Amino acid sequence: MKKEKLIKKYDKQVKIYENKRTNQKLAGWRNKIIKNAYGKVLEVGVGAGANFPYYDRDNVEITGVDFSSEMIQSAKRAASHFQVNAEFIQEDIDELVLEDNSFDCIVSTLSLCSYPDPIVTLNKFNKWCRKDGIILLMEHGLSSNIFLSFGQKMIDPLHTKISGCHCNRNINMLIENSNLQVDHIERYWSDIIYLIWAKPIRL
Repeated sequence: MKKEKLIKKYDKQVKIYENKRTNQKLAGWRNKIIKNAYGKVLEVGVGAGANFPYYDRDNVEITGVDFSSEMIQSAKRAASHFQVNAEFIQEDIDELVLEDNSFDCIVSTLSLCSYPDPIVTLNKFNKWCRKDGIILLMEHGLSSNIFLSFGQKMIDPLHTKISGCHCNRNINMLIENSNLQVDHIERYWSDIIYLIWAKPIRL
């Protein structure tokens, strides 16, 4: 899908993302991973700011990135509501240029599904995160259940066309082929949801 079309699709989904902020199942997973964030935090694919309620407000300075102007505006409202210290960059992650070793923590939740080359994106996280920092991921991917994973693979073309994200990505394989080192991983919901605590590897 062309980038301009994808951006417009996400612009139109803001209300859907705002409504998802109250999803209790997602909220529990978000809290479990986000409470580990600290210091200078880069949150990519910040969306409507669904993670903001779970940050330790006294210990984080957030830079939120999204290529959708409507998502950025929604995230700004959420930051104000939840009183988190945040600034925002409207930019495509593929074109974003940041200094190496500039963040204590990189956060990505439910965003790897939409990047054209997620391994390249993960390797950017590796560079941007300080060597003693942490990378926190909450992502969705292929289930370990063969029937569910078959269904995910079958519906992926239509799902991507409608929502803009892939539902058939093998998160384990993406992480293994990236420059990240996994410290801890948990899987939920028939192993579709992944919570990953990782750290950068200096090559």
